[in-house]
Amino acid sequence: MCSRPVPLSVLHVSQPSSEGVARCAADLIAAQRALGWDVAVACPSSGWLSTSAKETGATHFEWQARRSPGPWVASETRALGAIVDRADPTVVFLHSSKAGLAGRLAIRGGRPTMFEPHAWSFLVGGPLAPAARAWERWGARWTDLLVCCGRAELDAGRAAGVRGAAEVVANSVDLKKYSPAGAPERSAARNRIGVGEEPLVVCVGRLSRQKGQDLLLDAWPAVRDVVPTARLALIGDGPQSEALARRAVEGVDFMGSRDDVGDWLAACNVVAVPSRYDCPSLAVLEALARARAVVAHAVGGMVEVLAADSLPAGGALVPLGDRRALADAIAARLLDPELAAAEGQAGRRIVEQNHDLTRWGERLCELTERVAARADI
Repeated sequence: MCSRPVPLSVLHVSQPSSEGVARCAADLIAAQRALGWDVAVACPSSGWLSTSAKETGATHFEWQARRSPGPWVASETRALGAIVDRADPTVVFLHSSKAGLAGRLAIRGGRPTMFEPHAWSFLVGGPLAPAARAWERWGARWTDLLVCCGRAELDAGRAAGVRGAAEVVANSVDLKKYSPAGAPERSAARNRIGVGEEPLVVCVGRLSRQKGQDLLLDAWPAVRDVVPTARLALIGDGPQSEALARRAVEGVDFMGSRDDVGDWLAACNVVAVPSRYDCPSLAVLEALARARAVVAHAVGGMVEVLAADSLPAGGALVPLGDRRALADAIAARLLDPELAAAEGQAGRRIVEQNHDLTRWGERLCELTERVAARADI
């Protein structure tokens, strides 16, 4: 466990104030507060991150920022610079692309700075991708330590020309909170959320192009051809909510953002993770911790998790864009509960070995101390 005679002062910065990025920030804030460190977070108050941080005793600074880049970045950068001056932290930890942009422009190496992309912005593609790639190469000069949540993320950064000190600290989950869910737990969870006995597939994530729910909807009719009673629950909200709802097909339920994701994971038969690109996402790790078989596209962090070295696979990886393979893999696990159960148990072993939240927090605290001293990583 990391410790320090004089408690560190750390400012976390995050534009996402809910969902996976916010969960990682909140978990690290809690770990650092448990050490007695002086911790603050700059983020919008629209989500739950500010409340979660304050419950640990951390300070919240209101930072109004949009998720996307644009002419407003200049004012967001000035506002964040004022917050940094007011908080006067030893270390600034920037979470995701917008904080990485505004934070490094505001600080410019004037304070020890850590940056975690939580999935590179340039991977989204489109006309802004070249500019995002060029910025990440430039911004690296003002980054004391790049923290990547998986090896694939670091490799993608290096391939894009991002240089400098870097460490891989794999995303992790609370193994006590997300415990294996056997038949009794599944039945109880179904009762709590009001689901019957029909085969249930759950997909958890922000409704966005990155997370690929559109690809899952395209594949879903083929699943229903084989398993006519199957239902798909899409849990989350996001910029594609309305567009996806217009494309809804039979057997699909849009559940919105939920506070009972653990129950949905316990209740389901299979978890689908159709991301076009992703880190080892919390959604897949929580599913594996619940001992649920996962079907995912073979991209980035999904390969890293589901095909963990020396351990049996926790589910199936299918080629990105192969809708038939996606449908077949989901249907096969709905039709073969023993296969799904075996993969679920294998998945639990994967997260126990590689993705324990306690070890994750300890490692990030150790790295934060070294960045504070600007020591060699």
